[in-house]
Amino acid sequence: MAFDINLSNRVREYLAQFPKLKIEEKKMFGGLAFLVNGKMCVNISGNNLMCRFDPAMAETLAERSGFLPMIMRNKQLDGYCYVEPEGFKSRKDFEYWLNLCLAYNKEIK
Repeated sequence: MAFDINLSNRVREYLAQFPKLKIEEKKMFGGLAFLVNGKMCVNISGNNLMCRFDPAMAETLAERSGFLPMIMRNKQLDGYCYVEPEGFKSRKDFEYWLNLCLAYNKEIK
């Protein structure tokens, strides 16, 4: 699957403002993953963001615009979701999703 180059640039530019983070890009999940400090943080899949978050927040996040549960092999993956472009069109919403991923990235081993 191809991924949105403009969206990947947008993510790259946002993450660049945190110089203490070790950021690595890797093709994963059919898109482009951004690993932060060795852990998958956010992915570009087509024109969607694929976010990794605290599974305890799933109900709250499901109410946000553009949220889609992540289904692989007919099973919903806890702590992962897709966000369609309508859910991150504004800068505020885009930063919300990336900050959510970064916050959880600090917590996971």
